[in-house]
Amino acid sequence: MVNRAAFRFALVAAFGIACACRKPTLSAVERLKPCAITEGPTDAFCGKVGVWENRASKAGRKIALNVVVLPALRRDSKPDPIFVFAGGPGQGAAKAAQLFAPMFRRLQNDRDIVLIDQRGTGESNPLGCKPPDSDDLTKLDDVSLDFFKKCLEKYDADPKLYTTSIAMDDIEDARVHLGYGRINLWGGSYGTRAAMVYLRQHPDSVRTVVLDGVAPVDMRLPLFMSRDSQRALDLLIRDCEKDKACLARFPDLKKKVDAILSYAATKPRIRIVHPRTGERTEAILTRSLVASILFGALYSPTVSSLLPSLIEDAAAGDYQGLFALAFGNERLAETISPGMFLSVVCAEDMPRIAGDDITAETRNTFYGTTMFETRMKACEFWPRGEVDPAFYQAVSSAVPVLIFSGELDPVTPPVWGQAVARHLANSRHIVVPGAGHGTTASGCVPKLTSQFLDRADAKQLDDSCLRQLRRPPFFVNHSGPTGAARR
Repeated sequence: MVNRAAFRFALVAAFGIACACRKPTLSAVERLKPCAITEGPTDAFCGKVGVWENRASKAGRKIALNVVVLPALRRDSKPDPIFVFAGGPGQGAAKAAQLFAPMFRRLQNDRDIVLIDQRGTGESNPLGCKPPDSDDLTKLDDVSLDFFKKCLEKYDADPKLYTTSIAMDDIEDARVHLGYGRINLWGGSYGTRAAMVYLRQHPDSVRTVVLDGVAPVDMRLPLFMSRDSQRALDLLIRDCEKDKACLARFPDLKKKVDAILSYAATKPRIRIVHPRTGERTEAILTRSLVASILFGALYSPTVSSLLPSLIEDAAAGDYQGLFALAFGNERLAETISPGMFLSVVCAEDMPRIAGDDITAETRNTFYGTTMFETRMKACEFWPRGEVDPAFYQAVSSAVPVLIFSGELDPVTPPVWGQAVARHLANSRHIVVPGAGHGTTASGCVPKLTSQFLDRADAKQLDDSCLRQLRRPPFFVNHSGPTGAARR
């Protein structure tokens, strides 16, 4: 009779030998290396994933996608990571890792956070373009078409191959390379379009989706920017008028906005202290410049809490504060690739925008035709990729989807979240009070997002914790909000 102990030992030994013969599966971080300080956060892991620039022909140039992984903090972390799809179009998620890391710190407890520079952004064969010297305030609003043409000549790339659909197949290659199974998607602004296209093209790879500030596939960027930003400005004026302290300090706010825009349309030269250098210099005021400054400030309710005071100052002839806002997002702007923006919007959106559409959607708005008279002019010569007509069909799916919209968002207001939710059978749309463009760090949104990722069920979330959120109080003087303005 065979000794049972010996038999068991033989089985264990044989099993051990069999296991030793298999190639162990590498985790994502084992396929990467610790980030150098120039690559990303030093507690993250960095690497590259090679893809064909021309995915259809699989020939010619290969490009390297830049990857940063913020590893889960718990030892017993979940196997399903969060893939972050950045906005713009043109923002590189990995390039902006230092900005994204604090936003996702709570979610990183349980899951890897995967940041990939979409092709054409960040360090993934970027279609970058350094803007003219902004120290010269007489040229702050003077980006000519020659600027974009010169950038185009310098690219070692075919800009026609940098559309969303092509890029989302890149992301699938990266998922496979990193060894992940099903993943969770988080998209912000244009990143929501990218996430939805990925969901449509690779449904079996997706566990859940979180969308923050929805830009649908059929949105026709930037057609509705003027309409939606006018809504945000109207809400700001309404809220100031409902606040006794703000109304008393800044009466007739709408008339003053109209007045400074009318004055700026005359293109006056003004003397000002340069917000960056601190030197007294000359600036040229234009309507499009003032409109762009107001537009940018509306993205953040915290920043826009300054607007009544700055509008009041400008109406009295002091434009110092408004000019300072023009330099407020320089760090964020450094993560954007203008060429990739054009490759996406010129191919996917502008061909579906007619002149009559522009006239109708920009009428009686402060932002007017600013975008079409400046950056979008480059679409007249920018190489245009092919877009399948099916691209514009609403994305339908039964995958669990949690949608957030900022109540005060000037570019992706709640109406767009509502439109997308209608086609997602297992979705929930939550409007975050007092929030602007981007809600991820607002109030209890991180907690709700964490609960959703754990349960993969948006409909059972209790969002009552959001009811206490309000627009930040307005600055009624240079010291900040006081008295009744604190509400």
